[in-house]
Amino acid sequence: QVQLVESGGGSVQAGGSLRLSCAASGVTFSSRSMGWFRQAPGKEREFVAGISRGGGRTEYGDSFKGRFTISRDNAKSTVYLQMNSLKPEDTGVYYCAADWAPGGIVRITATEYDSWGQGTQVTVSS
Repeated sequence: QVQLVESGGGSVQAGGSLRLSCAASGVTFSSRSMGWFRQAPGKEREFVAGISRGGGRTEYGDSFKGRFTISRDNAKSTVYLQMNSLKPEDTGVYYCAADWAPGGIVRITATEYDSWGQGTQVTVSS
């Protein structure tokens, strides 16, 4: 059974940075593309970033391009999300998710991902 555990969330002032981590177990990590999604109160889950199995391809939601960076360490079965220049509108619960997308494909739709972590709260104050 796949387990994904996020960490690194917290409270930060606007302009600050946070680094989220997601540790995977129960899965051959290098066989899964990975994604980060955000859910703000009362809103749908939104694609933040995704990374292909080998890390060679990344995709970002428009709101996050140029500020966030996704990376992975397959030897540690961990995916990261470096978040810089944070804004109050970045506030929400951040989830990591695993996908069976083949090859270098990175999908951006939440329904494509079959395994999810419990989420970590990020709060950005102005």
